[in-house]
Formats: sequence, structure tokens, C-alpha cells
Amino acid sequence: MTDTPATLYEVLAAALARDFADGEVGFTGLLTGQAAAIFGTAVPIVAMELARQTHAPNLTLLLAGCYHNPDFSQLDAMPDSEHDALLRDLPADAQTYDYPGQWVLKRGDISFGFSSAVQVDIEGNINSVCIGDHDRPKVRLVGPILQPEHMTLFRREYIMMPHHDRRNFVGKVDYVSGVGYPGGLEGRRELGLDWGGPELVVTPKCIFDFDKLRGRIKVRSIHQGVTHEELRDVTGFDLGDLRLVPETPLPTPEELRLIRSQIDPRQLLLPRTN
Repeated sequence: MTDTPATLYEVLAAALARDFADGEVGFTGLLTGQAAAIFGTAVPIVAMELARQTHAPNLTLLLAGCYHNPDFSQLDAMPDSEHDALLRDLPADAQTYDYPGQWVLKRGDISFGFSSAVQVDIEGNINSVCIGDHDRPKVRLVGPILQPEHMTLFRREYIMMPHHDRRNFVGKVDYVSGVGYPGGLEGRRELGLDWGGPELVVTPKCIFDFDKLRGRIKVRSIHQGVTHEELRDVTGFDLGDLRLVPETPLPTPEELRLIRSQIDPRQLLLPRTN
């Protein structure tokens, strides 16, 4: 099961899994559209399950706020919605009717969540509302879809970007649907936000993290095969000195075995090609 090289999706799932701690609660939903669904739903699910089967056995995977630790290895097909019978009948530790069940959002009980967007800027603000002026936009997008809550009430947020281009990574978003670090941590405190904000931004080219004191995005690692010049060409703001930025680590043989044989044996979540 591990004789073929890791795909980009497996690399990202393993990288995320290492960022989760035992006892945490992670939330994700079911996104639509193939690219967004893989990045925003499938990779996070595999990452959380990988953490649960390695170093974080008491981590809770909270899917759509209703399903607690569902067993995705039992799926024969991906559900079309969060209330699809395929998902409703999936074995799970628990199911609840109210979101988010016993966890209180305003108390910060959700450790981390996942969002996707059309634009991300230097401060980590995200936009899924419009391109151009809000009142007369060039394009009207899907809307904020709980991004304000994710970026303020969750303890941290992972931004999953299925595309990496200059139109996605901009100096300033056209509309703030989820707040990052304007003015750094002090700027968030001035907005009345005592915790939360983006932790990582995951793309097909690299993984970003943040200098949270300055309120600025920075490159944490670059994926195998991506050159510095290529990364600069597809990013709409200055990336600074990349010479000391490491390559994104590959999954270990054991992590790859768990992904392919235990977590996603039917290849319903992660395609085996990029």
C-alpha cells in the first residue's frame, strides 16, 4: 500500500495531522465542487482521522456539527449533503440534532475548524462574498458561510485553498468575510477578539503560517517540486526571503499505510493522483 509515492493530498493531510493535539475538537463540513470538497472536506477528515490513529486518540472529529467521529472507512460512496442518508446511517460515536451539541462556541470549545475562500490577503483576512466593490461587484460569490464565526469563535482556523494564483492571494481582499490579523494580535484584541484567527493556509503550492504579532502571512513550507520563482509568480504579494524555507515533509511510511488501508481504503476521500 505504500509502494507508490505520496500524493499532494496525502502530504497535506499528514502535515495537518501533526498540528492537532490530543483532546481537541475539530470541526469541518461538506463542501461542494470537486476541488473545494477535496481540500475543504476530504483532506481535513483524513488529517483528523490520521491524528486520532496516531498521537491524538482523544481528538473529536465533529462533522457538520452533528456527527461525532464517523467511520468514513465504511462509506461506499460520498454523501451529497450533510444530511444524506449515507452519512446519517454511518457508524459514529454519536449524532446530535443541534449544532454544536455539548460544545459552546462563545466559550471557545471548538479547538479548530476549516474554511475555504476565493481570496486571502497578507493579514490573513478571507473573502467568499464578492469580487470588486460590494455594492456593484464584478462577481457575487457564495457568501460568508459561517466564516465570521469560524475566524472569531473557534480557537484557530485552517484555510484550505484548492487554487493558488495571484487572484486568490492578494494584498487586500475585496471584502472581509473572515477576519485575520489586522494590526496583529493587538488589532484583534481591539476588535474584541481574545482568541482565534487563521493558523495555517494550505495550498497546492505551499503552506503559509503567520507572524501573529505583526499580523502578516509568511511561508512555512514549500511543496516538493515547486520552485521559489513559481511560488512568487502565483502570489500577489511579496513573500520575502525564501532561502531558509523547508520543503513540506512527506508522510512517513506508517502514516501512508494508515491513510490508504485504514482511513480511506476505497479511495473515496483522497484521489490517488494529484
